[in-house]
Order: sequence, then structure tokens, then C-alpha cells
Amino acid sequence: MEAMGSSGGSGTSTATVDGLLDAATAKIEAAGCESPRADAEAIVAERLGVEVGELSRDGSGEVPAETVAAIEASVERRAEHEPLAYVLGHAPFRDLEIAVDSRVLWPRRETELLVEVGAGLPEGARVHEVGTGSGAIALALISERPDLRVTASDLSPEAAEAARENAERLGLELEVSVARGLPDGLEGVDMVIANLPYVTDETINERSPEIQREPRIAVTGDCGADGLGVIRGLIAETPSGWGLAMEHDTHHGEAMRGMLRDATTMRDHMGGERVTVGVAP
Repeated sequence: MEAMGSSGGSGTSTATVDGLLDAATAKIEAAGCESPRADAEAIVAERLGVEVGELSRDGSGEVPAETVAAIEASVERRAEHEPLAYVLGHAPFRDLEIAVDSRVLWPRRETELLVEVGAGLPEGARVHEVGTGSGAIALALISERPDLRVTASDLSPEAAEAARENAERLGLELEVSVARGLPDGLEGVDMVIANLPYVTDETINERSPEIQREPRIAVTGDCGADGLGVIRGLIAETPSGWGLAMEHDTHHGEAMRGMLRDATTMRDHMGGERVTVGVAP
């Protein structure tokens, strides 16, 4: 990759903020990424250690060669369709910044619906999250509703460790176990919350290239032909009468309501049916 934003010399020490932004945008756009300017701004701001809104204040200011090299390396990663959250090393979720890497999915805005469900529970309710990944959902609940009793689990030891790291970094206490489905000995739970795999092996290639860089076990798992295999498994093992709040694909709403009692489905910010809340049969 050519040095970005040079203002005359052959080295990169004379790169400017504006030049870096323009070159990064062009590189990311040429790769076919969806939001090239926003991605470029996020990368340049992150490596400069400033907020995105501050970039325009000193657009002609020179950027040290070491920082230019870090920006160029990050732009290359994004141009290869590595998710922006992985390139930056973190992603916003509710009021938290969650550290993410290739061990876990990066948290999406639609997944915040699960936090809304938990945040509406009675005082002192017992919540367990299955498939916690980065720990984003459980940690947001603990942060917003410290009265809740929240635990989490994941079948991936690497993901469980990522969740523990986030808890420590945020100064929140979260017990995370490694288990497939519900951990042994789990009792007295008011609500099981889960964002489990629901993308099929047949349809994953129809989605953005970035999803290919996320852990396949968290994207498709054993979803089966209709994408509901892992979800059905959790519903089947959940004790009758326990509450369940589960994220799913937008075409799964009717099927989800059919698998739970007293079920309702919440729509995401795009209007799609995304989270179904009900009671285990």
C-alpha cells in the first residue's frame, strides 16, 4: 500500500489528517465495504487517540510516521473485510465499550433488545445468559440493573475468557462458565437470555463478507436447514415455566412464537422481527 496523505516528500512523516482520511476512504471504498468514510474516520481517530468529531479541527496537521504506519495497517485490515470492531479492538454496546476480537462476535445494535428485556424484570430477578461471547449482554444488564443476579455461559472456552476479561476491565462482577446450553446445577432462573447461532451454512455466503471473519461456531453452529437447530435445543432443555428471551433471524418470528408459551416478538431498529420473549413449554 502506498503511503497515505503525503504532502510532498517520499516518506510518510508529512502525512496530514485530511490526506490520511481521503486515502483511507478510497482504499476501503475500493474494497467494497459499506461505509468507507465512516470506517476511515473511526480508524484514523482511534490511532490518533481522539474523537471522530475532533478530526476536522486540525485537518492540515502533520501526523508522525509511526502513527501513519499504524493507520495504514488498520486500513489494510478493514479493506480485507475484517470487521471494523476487530480492527479497532472494541465496539459500543448500550453505555459500555466492549473489547472484541476474533474469539467472539462483535455486538450489534439489534442485540440491545435483549438488554431491554432483562432491564424490565422485577427487582432481584435471576438471569442467565447462554452463549455470552464477549459478555456484552450480561455486562450491560449488570451495569444498568445491579440488583439483578446475572450469570453467563458459553460453549467456547476462548469466548468465556473474553467475557471474563471484559468484566474485569469494566470493573463488573460476572460469573462465566463453560457449558453447552444451560450449565449443570442452574436453578431458580427467572429469565434465560440468548443470542445463539441462527445463520445456516447455505445462506451465510449471501451475507456481508465480514461475517466470514467471525467465529463460525457463533454464527452457524448446528443450526440445521432452517437456522433454528441450536435455538430449539436450548428451548427443549429449559425447565418448563422459565422465561426465555432469544434473538433470531427476522423471518423466524412466527416459528419462535410457536415454540414458546405466551410469546411476543420485538422488532429491531430496521423493523424486522428480531427477539422473541416467552415461557418455556
